[in-house]
Amino acid sequence: MVLASAKVPTLSLESFLALPETKPAQEYCRGIVTQKPMPKGKHSTIQFELAAAINAQVKPDKIAYALPELRCTFGDRSIVPDIAVMRWQNLPLDNGGEIADRFDRAPDWLIEILSPDQSVTLVMEKIIFSLKAGTELAWLVDPMAKSITVFTASLPQVYLAETEIQESLTVFAELENWSITAAEVFDWLKI
Repeated sequence: MVLASAKVPTLSLESFLALPETKPAQEYCRGIVTQKPMPKGKHSTIQFELAAAINAQVKPDKIAYALPELRCTFGDRSIVPDIAVMRWQNLPLDNGGEIADRFDRAPDWLIEILSPDQSVTLVMEKIIFSLKAGTELAWLVDPMAKSITVFTASLPQVYLAETEIQESLTVFAELENWSITAAEVFDWLKI
């Protein structure tokens, strides 16, 4: 018996980018469009507090800028990290000298916060693709496990919030005076 396979219709990157934005955001990978899960309480809290904490460190000296839910288009993808941190010199400007609407590059530091119904494997694949495309640093924050996995050019490092000894998470080299631990990140959930 021979089974016929139906070809999944795909969309070009240009056609995808011409579509109106949705909430939650949709992402594009090799012709396939997927929708991100709707953020819930833990996710939203960590996203807001972490972006604010990073911006408190990087914005005053124009080192970088942490932007939540920023569409980044590069390679054959268009992704929307939970937080995209762009080095100041990599922020695109429009003709008026204001920040541009379109970011056609990988974020310098990508942060994804895992939702309960999200595939960790697919999120890690997005992180690895971004690292290969120029992302310098990536964090995968898992509220359920209370862990943060840090990805760089070397092997990933897992930091657990509920261990006795807390190590500082890896951040940009210019932030050597700033220290933040997994426990501090997850403490934001305690209201």
